[in-house]
Amino acid sequence: MADSPLVVSAKVALRTRLLAGRAARSPADRTAAARAVAAHLRPHLHGVVAGYVPTAEEPGHGVLVDALGPGALLPVVPPSGRVLSWARASGELVPGRFGLLEPAGPRLPPEALAGAAVVVVPALAVGLDGTRLGRGAGFYDRALAHAAPDAVLVGVVLDEELLPTVPVEAHDVRLRAVVTPSGGWRDLGQVGRRGRR
Repeated sequence: MADSPLVVSAKVALRTRLLAGRAARSPADRTAAARAVAAHLRPHLHGVVAGYVPTAEEPGHGVLVDALGPGALLPVVPPSGRVLSWARASGELVPGRFGLLEPAGPRLPPEALAGAAVVVVPALAVGLDGTRLGRGAGFYDRALAHAAPDAVLVGVVLDEELLPTVPVEAHDVRLRAVVTPSGGWRDLGQVGRRGRR
């Protein structure tokens, strides 16, 4: 089922505003936010952890992968299509599709995410109701379908990107927690993993 035009339009407008805000941040602000996010995440990470390699403007850039711990599952964007595979963090990162960094090691299937107890998810905004706004390509909504039902799905955003709610459709996956630089770890109220409450 296709997204409603009103929701698509609302998502585009919100993405545009949030991306402009991220682009305007100084390098010092980005570094401070990254360190704070990593410090807030560490105490909550247990068992197998999955995460991602933040780009320069994303919270956690330069420190998040180390905070996830050795052997964390990191995404690998396929040469075509929109279904992520995974690889274990080993210290070496290489450029992949879209210029995103990814581990150089052996590729694991999409189903490998089912073994993760905690999944750290990129986001442009997170709602207090567990809603998440991504970049719009749907990679993570597809990937999170493979997460264990009891996995803790936690988004990482800047303070001003934690909102009451964000526009969602039925296929959008909800999060159980969020981490912001100033607010730290926060559990979110939500009923199901998918769709509206």
